[in-house]
Amino acid sequence: MTDSGTSPEQSAGQRSDYKYFTDITTRWMDNDIYGHVNNTVYYSYFDSVANNYLIEKGGLDIHKAQVIGFVVASSCQYKSPVAYPDLLEAGFRVNRLGNSSVEYGIGIFKKGEPTASAHGTFTHVFVDRATDKSMAIPQSIRAALEAVLVS
Repeated sequence: MTDSGTSPEQSAGQRSDYKYFTDITTRWMDNDIYGHVNNTVYYSYFDSVANNYLIEKGGLDIHKAQVIGFVVASSCQYKSPVAYPDLLEAGFRVNRLGNSSVEYGIGIFKKGEPTASAHGTFTHVFVDRATDKSMAIPQSIRAALEAVLVS
């Protein structure tokens, strides 16, 4: 719970709730028959944002590292539609950090907008690539995650 008595997931709808941002390029194929980005595509955005952060800030080598992250849970709340060719930004933070797992908070914003069009959570458990057994988050990745941890 935060100081206001809300959980991190509940306080995730504003740009100020996030510590790191990256651009997302919508694609024509993201739109569904209703003319907006299909709900399933948001999970692709979440996955890309989390892995981009791990690679850029945590030094994760997705091809050779001993540790990899398995997605074990995800959720999304949709607030307003986005559509190709909207320019999007993803806000990223860490809600919870354990020994071998991390819950990210991710918000999807139209470029420059203060309120998220969608926001949710995405949980990785770090495992040994060879055995699929959970293992401690490597220190370089942990340090990067701590840098965007919300209290």
